[in-house]
Amino acid sequence: MEAVPKTSVVTAAAEATQTAPEIGSVTPAKAAVEQPKGDKKPVPTRRDDKLRIFCGTSNPALCKEVCDFLGLPVGQTFLTQFSDGEIYVQILENVRGADVFVIQPTCDPVSHNLMQLLLIIDALKRASARRITVVIPYFGYARQDRKDKPRVPISSKLVADILTTAGANRALVVDLHAPQIQGFFNIPVDHLFASPVLVDHFRKQNLSNLTVVSPDAGGVERARFFAKKMDAPMAIVDKRRTEMNVTEVMNVIGDVRGRTCLILDDIVDTAGTLVKTVQALLDNGAVSVSACASHAVLSGPALERISKSNLKELIVTNTIPLSEAGQKEPKIKVLSIAGLIARAIQSIHEETSVSKLFS
Repeated sequence: MEAVPKTSVVTAAAEATQTAPEIGSVTPAKAAVEQPKGDKKPVPTRRDDKLRIFCGTSNPALCKEVCDFLGLPVGQTFLTQFSDGEIYVQILENVRGADVFVIQPTCDPVSHNLMQLLLIIDALKRASARRITVVIPYFGYARQDRKDKPRVPISSKLVADILTTAGANRALVVDLHAPQIQGFFNIPVDHLFASPVLVDHFRKQNLSNLTVVSPDAGGVERARFFAKKMDAPMAIVDKRRTEMNVTEVMNVIGDVRGRTCLILDDIVDTAGTLVKTVQALLDNGAVSVSACASHAVLSGPALERISKSNLKELIVTNTIPLSEAGQKEPKIKVLSIAGLIARAIQSIHEETSVSKLFS
């Protein structure tokens, strides 16, 4: 019996065109994203019509922005669902012998977006693409990277294995929760950092008496790098996790009295850690507290907590698209990392150094 699709024919390019922001705009999260002024378009060193970029439905606006940056069209795909929820994928153009990049953050709905990515990879592999690079701006399951309790999976390792089995030849990721997750892949991994975009933004703010704050011990290395770039001292907040998605802030390590504090994290999920860190810093004499993060997951009560907190502003990147409610929150501003991803894609395609982007 033939299944009937629930939706009509759509293409990734058409979806992206409807939702993509204008490049170069500088607005609050309510409208679009901020493109760093120094983010110049890369100049191709050689032309190759075999470069193709496709995307799923999790963040078509980012894909469109990346393609505009490189002067390429978004690859045409047919993506729909059958009435029972099964995903259907068809690539609508020839990719034989092509160097293909698939942009798909595995954000909410995580399982749906991951499965869609796997099916796109399989379709490209069976269409004889020469090389398939998965571009995952936000790598879901990254926080499940070890056995912290008996009889639990190491989910990020499993996801890495599944992507490889599906046919991915290499991966391009942004700000993994733990850098060692790169070792879970049996294929080459290029790890990008959003810090150049964030540093550029805050340098323009000319914040006086700035102290960079790590909200936990795990983020110290990230905060130390950021503080060095900003030529600012660093502080650490010691916290204790009482249960899943619930934290209790304990002590502030470092002097924040009379300082402007900037909390640096990789993920803002339920924002419980964030708002408690803000309050701990203010209780210890901080003048004002802002925060920045690479991935705005913002699940559950996150937006309500941020709105009611004493946080001055939260700067995030567009690795994950904000919900409508998130776009309306005046404390949240979005910066674009499309230029960074585009330059990394060009470097991989032309087989030049990716690390030079952070030198």
